[in-house]
Order: sequence, then C-alpha cells, then structure tokens
Amino acid sequence: MAPPTNALPPVDDALLVRVHAALAELTDPEIPVVTLADMGIVRAVRAAADDPTCVEVVITPTYSGCPAMAQIEDDVRATLQRLGVRARVTTQLAPPWTTDWMTEQARAKLRAYGIAPPGRCADTPTAGEQVLRFVPRAPAPVPCPRCGSTRTREVSRFGSTACKALWQCLDCHEPFDHFKPH
Repeated sequence: MAPPTNALPPVDDALLVRVHAALAELTDPEIPVVTLADMGIVRAVRAAADDPTCVEVVITPTYSGCPAMAQIEDDVRATLQRLGVRARVTTQLAPPWTTDWMTEQARAKLRAYGIAPPGRCADTPTAGEQVLRFVPRAPAPVPCPRCGSTRTREVSRFGSTACKALWQCLDCHEPFDHFKPH
C-alpha cells in the first residue's frame, strides 16, 4: 500500500483560467473604474518555473514609484488566497509599462469617469528597435472628457496622482485629470 501523500497537484490550464477570471475583476486602487487587466498591470499568469504546483502572477507598475503597487500586490494575494491557490506575485520592471498596454475599454472607462485617457505612443519600439528623438514633438491636443473640446490647457503637471496631470477645458471651464502618456 502506498503511503499517503500531501503532494499538491500541478498547475493546469483550468486553474489558470480560474485565476485569470478572478484577477480580471480586481480594480485599480487609485482609479476604481478600471481593472488591473484593463490597465495592463497584470502581465502574466502561469505555473511558476521553479514550482509547478504554484501559480505565479507577474505585475508591472505604471511607473516605478507608484505607491499603489503595495495595495495591488495585496489585492492579488488576497484574491488568490480566497481561491485557495498557492501563488506568488512577482513585480517585473522591464520592459517598463507603457500606456499602450491599456485596453480600449480602459480608455473608455477613464473618459466616462472624467479622466482624459492618454493617446497611443506611436513611437513605442518593438523588440530590437531603438528610437532616438532629439527634437520634442508637439503634444497632441487633450480632449475634455466632459464636453469633448480640444481647447484645453495643462494647469499642473501633477494631478490627483503622480501618473496624472491637471488640465482645464477652456470651453466648459471644468478641470479634469489627464492620464500621462508614456
């Protein structure tokens, strides 16, 4: 008779699907109308390379000093614990997060919430490319999320959080946050 074993089963596709679904519900602690998945903060969900019984969730901050990352990591851990999943959360800084990782749903949700979403970073390099820019390009107009006017101005480079700037619409006169593109 074989001795009883306490070995955990290996991570399989069904478990990864459950974890993805649970993480898809987690909202950004600073902007609760968008999810971590919408923002592109959750980079990967996979079996850990060094432990096939453990799920590894890889997250990337929107910028390296983001104070919300500790809360995001806690939220991910709590979600996985509620699922009864053995897991670890890994923060990956390279390649750095870019606003191009945001989904179109995130952009629409930000706009509806009163935050002007960033434009696409057309010069985001693909693997192997290096882009050098010696002359700054003219900034694209930032449309007001309330009335849609592009007659807007930056009031302060820093808004309600460090990843947003404070802008004002010159037509409806309303102030609004603009998520900084990078």
